[in-house]
Amino acid sequence: MTSPLGRALPTVRDRDYLLDRSGVIFKVIGEVHPNSHWLGYVKYYPDVRGDRTLFGKTYRQNTIVSRAFGILADRPECYVYSSAIGCVITGVPREDVVLHYSCRNALTTLHKSTDLLDGSPVSEDLLAIVDWITREGFTDVIGVTGSFLVGVAGPRSDIDLVCYGPRGYEAAEALFTERSLICPYEGENLTRLYLRRARYMAGSSYDMLLRQEARKLQGLTAGAGAHINCEPLRAGRGPDVPRRGRAGGRADQCPGRADPLERHRELPRQPRPLTGQVGPRDDGDLSHQVAVP
Repeated sequence: MTSPLGRALPTVRDRDYLLDRSGVIFKVIGEVHPNSHWLGYVKYYPDVRGDRTLFGKTYRQNTIVSRAFGILADRPECYVYSSAIGCVITGVPREDVVLHYSCRNALTTLHKSTDLLDGSPVSEDLLAIVDWITREGFTDVIGVTGSFLVGVAGPRSDIDLVCYGPRGYEAAEALFTERSLICPYEGENLTRLYLRRARYMAGSSYDMLLRQEARKLQGLTAGAGAHINCEPLRAGRGPDVPRRGRAGGRADQCPGRADPLERHRELPRQPRPLTGQVGPRDDGDLSHQVAVP
């Protein structure tokens, strides 16, 4: 299998995606991995009940971390104990990886090859954002993840970005102040965003939800009104990045945004958190967080 968005395996980073020999795409979790596996959970997998097409096959999206155990029930080699997390989680054996989707590489590729996108309003918004990132010289510290990373995005997709280290965080903050590109959540829309998250946080506190949301820079794209967020990640294995994001601002700077969350598809449920368990996120939920006591 080949993809213009994938490449040979160099350094694998947190939130990158990996395609294995069985056609399953894993979302990488964290920066610390055993020698045998890349830790992560199933994000996309071949299934006739899916609504995505990749490599000429129908794929289904998975948005709940714990569900990966069931998807991989006949593949015990994908169960691995992580001493860093303190429990058994899923992962892809290193020798099974055939394609690596790098978040930073995807941003550069989409800037050079705009025909990889479908021309939908959200894709046009993404291209405008990628153009800004490239023009400002931030391609080394911001990347594209989520459905746009592997080429399965649709007209109703979110835009998921990641930024690396303090410089990346500052670059993302600057991006999210560009009102011609991104409109902030505030007031009723902000409350609705939090409540919508909380509906799928069974067993978790509202304070925990707010702490996790505070890490993100998020808003609505100025054109399509699509949800966009940027997750701060470590630059490497050094000190963590700043944990305060911005979600507020003046919504009236983006006219015509009546009830923008109605276009946002229903977010997935999060399993009850356990001590040392990988907690859920993606495409707008929280399934990519790793809860370590």
